[in-house]
Parts: sequence; C-alpha cells; structure tokens
Amino acid sequence: MEKKIAMKVSTVSIIVNMVLSLLKLLAGLIASSGAMVSDAVHSASDVFSTIIVMIGVQVSGRQSDKDHQYGHERLECVASIVLAVILCITGCGIGYKGIRTILDGHYEELAIPGILALAAAVLSIIVKEWMFWYTRAAAKKINSGALMADAWHHRSDSLSSVGALIGIFGSRMGYPVLDSAASVVISIFIMKAAYDIFKDAVDKMVDKACDDETIERMRQVIHSQSGVLGIDVLRTRLFGNKIYVDIEIAADGGQTLNETHAVAECVHHAIEEHFPNVKHCMVHVNPYRG
Repeated sequence: MEKKIAMKVSTVSIIVNMVLSLLKLLAGLIASSGAMVSDAVHSASDVFSTIIVMIGVQVSGRQSDKDHQYGHERLECVASIVLAVILCITGCGIGYKGIRTILDGHYEELAIPGILALAAAVLSIIVKEWMFWYTRAAAKKINSGALMADAWHHRSDSLSSVGALIGIFGSRMGYPVLDSAASVVISIFIMKAAYDIFKDAVDKMVDKACDDETIERMRQVIHSQSGVLGIDVLRTRLFGNKIYVDIEIAADGGQTLNETHAVAECVHHAIEEHFPNVKHCMVHVNPYRG
C-alpha cells in the first residue's frame, strides 16, 4: 500500500515537472527571460530527484533477506540524502549566479523580459505549490522521508518561481537587479530545506530515539495494560521510516511463566496497534520489586 502511494505520487510528479519544464523553457526563450530559463532547469532537476525517490522507495520496501535480516528501510534515507545534496547544489547555483550578476553591475545590458515570462512564473508558482501540498500529504500518510524530501523540492521550485516573478516584474519596471537579489534570498531558503532533509535522514540512520511525545504516549499505553506494575526500561530507535522498541516491564513475580508471558504479549500487541510505524517490539519481563 505504501509503495503504491509513493509510486503514484512520483509518477504524477514526473509528468507535471516534464510538462512544466518545457513550458517554462519555451516561455523563457520566447520572452528573453534568463530567470525563466533558469527556473525551467530547476524544474527539470525535479524529474531526476523524483526518479531517485522512486528507486529509494522501491528498494527500501523489499522484504528482509539473509544478508539484511532487519529489512532495507534505511535505503530510503540514502535517497533522502542524495536529494538533500541535489537541493543544496541547486541552491548554491542559484545564489552564486545571483551574487555574480549583482557584483558585475552591468544592469543596463540585461534584456527586458516579455509578458509571457511573467505568466509562466505565475503558472509555475500555482502548479508547484499544489505539487508540494499533494506530495507532502502522501509523505505524511506513509511516513516517507524521501517523499517528504521531494515535496520540499517542489516548494523550492515554487520559491524559485517567486524569485523569477519578482525579477521579471522588477525588470519590466526598470529595476533588473531585483531578479538577482531575489535569487540570492531564495537560495538561502533552498539550502535551509536541504539541511533539514539531510539532518532528518541522518537521524534515522544513526538510531536516534523517538521524540518525547511519542515515548510518553508509549508509556501510557504500556501502563494501561493489565498486569503491568511498572516500566523498568523503554528504548526506541528510528530505522528509516520505521520504529524499533525495546521494553522491560515489571510484573508480579509470583505469577506463572504463562501468565507473565501473556502480560508481555498484551504489551507487544498494544504497542503495535497504537503505533503503526513500529516494525519490531521486544518485551522483557522483570519481577516487580516495589
């Protein structure tokens, strides 16, 4: 189910980006807008990034095997890191080009873009914002870091189009330097998004624990199970988009092995029922010591 959703969203993303890139490229060339041509190249990079997402989701969804007994979920993190690098390089490129144009100072040599470029920028903002929210919703639904990274790539393209819109409008109003200034600001937002994506992927690869709110909810679920007299240990670790949980509960030491085993099973099933992202839950029972 998760893989099916990811593949559907990614296919839509590729088709939309290919059509949008072509339209923006034509508009940029016809209307003599360097900003729109650059924006078209940025959109084209989304096609490549989405293909990486599809590969990451496909590989990470493979079943466990002899050499990978805990599954392949972390490979999706690798896809997210690759996307973060692409996003960072894109941001650096946009920023560098903007700074170079500002320092160059020959603003009078810049061509005045036509109205077609302005219309293309508006269309791009609308389409890319829709793609951001569409992809983001799917990423949250299946808890996919790679898909969420792709969503932010759509947002970066939308911001790039905002910069192009400001630059084109400013050029037509007699202030061509606004194009370059907006590009520099946009590049900072893009690189910030790249950093957030990279950090999230690395956290999931180095066994970072769940957030405090999730752990507290787990404690409440465990305490609510019949026969649980206390929690001695509760450890969590992120494994790609899944969660591994290790629990040590305290139970009545006078119970039989079958009875304490039943308590442990209740805790195990309750955790997996309340937290769908939990892939593995290990429950150990200690005698209650007061």
